[in-house]
Amino acid sequence: MHKYRTARLQKFAARFARAERGATAIEFAMISLPLMVLIFGVVELAMVLVVATSLESAVESAGRLIRTGEFQTGAATTKADFKSLVCQRMSFLGPKCATSLYVDVRTFNNFAALAGNAPQNPAAFNTAATCFQPGQPTDIVLVRVYFQWTLFTPLLSNALEDMGGGSGKRLLSFATAFRNEPFNNNLPVGAGC
Repeated sequence: MHKYRTARLQKFAARFARAERGATAIEFAMISLPLMVLIFGVVELAMVLVVATSLESAVESAGRLIRTGEFQTGAATTKADFKSLVCQRMSFLGPKCATSLYVDVRTFNNFAALAGNAPQNPAAFNTAATCFQPGQPTDIVLVRVYFQWTLFTPLLSNALEDMGGGSGKRLLSFATAFRNEPFNNNLPVGAGC
């Protein structure tokens, strides 16, 4: 009886080794997970690049309103108003823009002082350390905007610096610096940051 079972088991193993039915399904099962991770990683990286280029364009456009004095001399002159201007130019993000965007606008006496102002460390990002001072005519202004992005692709999260605590959030930022145009010499002096 034992020999019979052993011979039967050997025949089954040989038949199983020769069988080709279902090979495609097994091969697809082996490569499907890495394939899906790769596809989702490419899609997410494309989304990050779209947000980054949109952020650049939005900050340049909104910063131009500060440079020309349109923002300072208009009716809406608060940090929230400037943030709203940037978000209007990134409307495809919807309400996520308002909750994930942080604005930091500072004035400097010279370009050397501006060059020494480093952006915040993503791992220790502090929203309270942001400032809003759009400046007066001929002031040197640095407009820096931060955007929090939550990654959903596991392997892509290793490629970008984390905001700390294993949050899965990444910090995209863009900055533009300029000297304000001599738009109006009668504005009150703003508070420093």
